[in-house]
Amino acid sequence: MKNKTKQAIQNYLLLTPALFLSLCLMLVPAVSTIFTSLTDWNGISDSMTWVGVENYISLFGNSTFKKALGNTVRWMLMYVSIPVLIAMIASICILRRRRSRTAFQVMFLLPYVIAPIANALIWLNMIYSPVTGLFGFLNETLGWKSVVSPITDSATALGGVAAVDIWHYWGYLVVIFAAALRQTPQDQMEAAVMDGCNGVQLFRYVYFPSILPTFKLMIVMIVIQSFLQFDYVYLLTKGGPAHATEMLGTLTYSFAFNTFQFGKAAAVAVIMSLLGLVVSVIYARMIRSESQR
Repeated sequence: MKNKTKQAIQNYLLLTPALFLSLCLMLVPAVSTIFTSLTDWNGISDSMTWVGVENYISLFGNSTFKKALGNTVRWMLMYVSIPVLIAMIASICILRRRRSRTAFQVMFLLPYVIAPIANALIWLNMIYSPVTGLFGFLNETLGWKSVVSPITDSATALGGVAAVDIWHYWGYLVVIFAAALRQTPQDQMEAAVMDGCNGVQLFRYVYFPSILPTFKLMIVMIVIQSFLQFDYVYLLTKGGPAHATEMLGTLTYSFAFNTFQFGKAAAVAVIMSLLGLVVSVIYARMIRSESQR
């Protein structure tokens, strides 16, 4: 018994530096953000006025916040469907190839390893630009005057920005899904083929169940990243036109650094964190229920 207690104390002592670092980098900023969300601090003055939940009440009555929340949900729905479907199909195709498998994975992963600012500039200048881009070519050379850049139209701006981020992210999903598919037990595949399963049945009853834990994890990560989306929206449209691409992340930035309402910015950040926490808790419960079966 004494040896177990001694070992436990030693383990906690070894964990102390990591726990202290986590406390400093996560808990302290989180508490500070929650406190700021209950004040009207402007980010500059030394004084803070306590306003309680007034920032949260005003947010849910704010049309821009509702627009940003709706755009975030729409972004999440696009992100959990289009890139996942494309990546799943591509990973299955890669699995069937042996010689060029690595080359395809490297090629698909290239947009993911390029900095977002570089990707945004590529799309702005080579695709969306009315002068030097593909849409400019369609307008000037082919005479398609009705074709306009999607990020300049409020009806298509969100889809135009999402297309850039999907192009950036889907190759990463391909690599993850392909690695998970290669872990499928060989005996299960051979048994399914001997039983006369076609390609669709082989994927449905053998491949997909084997990669289901990886698939669920990636869906959770995509949902959480959707709530935190900022870089491509800010780089391409800054939330415009007319808040058509406004997200919770860009709204937080706008409140903090454009109107100096740090209290409201902190309130939006807290709401984003709570949404991510809810998704994480649901995923943890799913994993726990599966492990208990």
